[in-house]
Amino acid sequence: MSLDPSATSIVAVAAAGAALIGLILGVVAQVRLRRLRKSYSLLQGEGKDDVSFVEAAGRTTKQVEGLRADVEALTAGLEEVRVDVTDAIRHVAVVRYDAFGDMGGRLSFSAALLDDAGDGLVLTSINGRSETRTYAKGVKNGSSEAQLSPEEEQVVSWARRRGSGAPPQPRARPNDAPGVTRVRPALVAESDAGSGARPSSGSGATSA
Repeated sequence: MSLDPSATSIVAVAAAGAALIGLILGVVAQVRLRRLRKSYSLLQGEGKDDVSFVEAAGRTTKQVEGLRADVEALTAGLEEVRVDVTDAIRHVAVVRYDAFGDMGGRLSFSAALLDDAGDGLVLTSINGRSETRTYAKGVKNGSSEAQLSPEEEQVVSWARRRGSGAPPQPRARPNDAPGVTRVRPALVAESDAGSGARPSSGSGATSA
């Protein structure tokens, strides 16, 4: 059986077209295969010193877990520090004054040492011509079981205001002669009052 020349030409053209299409498809498949191999190589780290994506992700996960543990430890330590700081004596104020009208130099003083809750103590030293007496009174929440003198109440108020961030305001002593009260940056105040009033001996006193 023989084909005429026109039919043979058509068959040859069709075969050439099919071969061309096959070649194009083969090239496209080869390009896609190379891309897949490249992506696979990146994931597996096929190089000598390369690290696979899976290994890198695992290391990153471990590092994140380690950081999370460190943050939790730091948070717990910070809470402990906050508790310690709250209980620490860090609000201090001092007032100097003349306890007796015939004395000068403001050698008497009252000092308040409190924590954040207003707990602590007040130290008062009364200087006289022949002796010096020192008193220590406990303070709980800004008040004391022993009677506080006006200077002691004033210095406790200043120390608590310092802890709250409010600037201390001078408060005049009752029944005192007119005078000037000054507050220094270090919260050491001097009072010109000299009424002769002395702290009550509700706590122990020492003389020197």
